[in-house]
Amino acid sequence: MQKHCFFLFSLLLCLTLQSNAQKLPSIGVCNSYKNDSLFAKAGYAYIEDGVSRLLAPTVNEQQFASQAGELQRTHCRVQSCNGFIPGTIKIVGPQVDEARVLGYVDTVMHRARQAGIELIVLGSGEARKIPEGVDHAQVKAQFIVLCRKMAEVAARYGRIIAMENLNSTETNFINTLEEANEVVNAIHHPNFKLTADIYHMLKENEPAAAIEKAGKNLVHCHIAEREKRAAPGVAGQDFRPYFAALHKIGFSGRIMVECRWDDVATQSKPVYDYLKGQLEEAYKN
Repeated sequence: MQKHCFFLFSLLLCLTLQSNAQKLPSIGVCNSYKNDSLFAKAGYAYIEDGVSRLLAPTVNEQQFASQAGELQRTHCRVQSCNGFIPGTIKIVGPQVDEARVLGYVDTVMHRARQAGIELIVLGSGEARKIPEGVDHAQVKAQFIVLCRKMAEVAARYGRIIAMENLNSTETNFINTLEEANEVVNAIHHPNFKLTADIYHMLKENEPAAAIEKAGKNLVHCHIAEREKRAAPGVAGQDFRPYFAALHKIGFSGRIMVECRWDDVATQSKPVYDYLKGQLEEAYKN
């Protein structure tokens, strides 16, 4: 009887440990899918490429079809894209052309579905920059309405838009994860979620607690060191408090390295190992 109980306990413990291991987020990188072999060899699971290179209306149909075919053969799967809205298409302020915005979004989401790309990050600092003299509260209200319509377009194609926080040197609107989360809550649409950019959080001295408050809205992450947006490990940035917060909310999505590389060929593997080590420490409990 004791042996039987011990066996069941051991089995339960093993399954629990396996379950915890499965919850560890995947590590990816924001870069061109053309560098797939380099990053796959270093251990990365995903590449996040740019909308302008893959999905935008400026990419002709022949080029899109060719690239979409190439994406299916990569080892690091491309399941997200950034650089969503170009600065020439305003999404806040009096210059917003809603029909143009939604038409652009429709093309991107249609192509994202064809290419198997699940999530589009909404950073777009220039596109969302509030013009001088325009009322912030009014802009925010209009932005929420527009983003809800963008989310409805994304829903038609089964895609997710995940807005990210950008620090105040890059834009003057939604500079913290906390404010981004408030906006996502106001939009209140299942296809409009949140990207936590830990680099931008560090730049704004925003604590890891903001991640805990974001909860299930948070579906995606970007990361780099605070100084010079360096690759993780260059200056030994401690990301563990932020990873512990991700663990606390049950985050098991993708953490994408979005940094300035000194030498990507030599840095890619040490960066992966550095992040994985800190993740395993934060997620072990």
